[in-house]
Amino acid sequence: MMKAAVYVGNQTVLVEEIETPQAGPGELLVRVEACGICHTDLKKIEYDLLPAPRIYGHETAGVVVEIGEGVSDFRKGDRVVAFHHIPCDNCFYCARKLFAQCPVYKKVGITAGYEAAGGGFAQYVRIMDWIVRRGVERIPEGASFELATLVEPFNTVHKAVVQANPKSGDVCLVMGQGPIGLLFTILLHRAGARVIATDTMQSRLTLARSCGAEEAWNPLQTPDLQARIRGLTDGRGADMVAVAVSAPGIVDEAVRLSRPGAGILLFSQTSAKERIEVSGADICVGERCLFGSYSASVDLQKESARLVFGGKLPLEKLISHRLPLDQIQSGFELARRPDETSLKIVIQPQRWSW
Repeated sequence: MMKAAVYVGNQTVLVEEIETPQAGPGELLVRVEACGICHTDLKKIEYDLLPAPRIYGHETAGVVVEIGEGVSDFRKGDRVVAFHHIPCDNCFYCARKLFAQCPVYKKVGITAGYEAAGGGFAQYVRIMDWIVRRGVERIPEGASFELATLVEPFNTVHKAVVQANPKSGDVCLVMGQGPIGLLFTILLHRAGARVIATDTMQSRLTLARSCGAEEAWNPLQTPDLQARIRGLTDGRGADMVAVAVSAPGIVDEAVRLSRPGAGILLFSQTSAKERIEVSGADICVGERCLFGSYSASVDLQKESARLVFGGKLPLEKLISHRLPLDQIQSGFELARRPDETSLKIVIQPQRWSW
């Protein structure tokens, strides 16, 4: 038996005892040491997007404890981080590198029990065969499990930045400096862009500057935000805007702060319940491009792991809280309503507070 945080419906998660899964042929059983809370987890719970019961959590790192028949690439004791989606590489969408649209990619390949939903908010997960073949990366000696939980979200942002393809010297506005926004700030700065960061929390603005932002402003305290951005761009506006937070009217604001011909990347608008309204003329006449980026890229998987574990990027500072499994509800609440101290919240399922 093991402990797991089970979504039971009606926006409710309960820590329960359930059967420990077993590895089948081609599979791995992993003892979960750390799993990050992602806002997609919160949306699935808040909007009741999938039928209960489910065990969420997909930013999962741990130790291999059981090897299924036919697995030769891993051994018991290997420290690993696993991706819960892997594409087929053979379909219409994979041929166009739109991996997140692949029917196989849309299947979840990691479970702690019930219908597969990631399972990282449990003490053990079963990693299915097609994930074992291509979706598991080793954690190098000396790297923490908590750092390893950033590999998957790092990949998603890395993919988005590659898609946006900023030129060196471009002025890129990143709206929101939560964990995802800070990853955008880090990776856009690494790509040679001049990053402007916005957020309503001073602690996050301070951190954004340490992560490479040239300017970091609170939009609620900066009524001349558009003028300031134009002042950095010879009167034009931002070359690219990454919308790394979800809020009413924020996409329209992103368009307003961008120049004609700019790209506006939607990254956090992942729920069908979120509606967007912008001026058609700002897009058509202004020749702007609204585009989305979602989930990870298998093509960037190994490079993302290398960059996360390489020690050259300021990633550890993104992790603010490490909570035992029985405090997961507090973690959800803190992620849903962050304060000045909170950023990435990591659950440690092997810990218990009593």
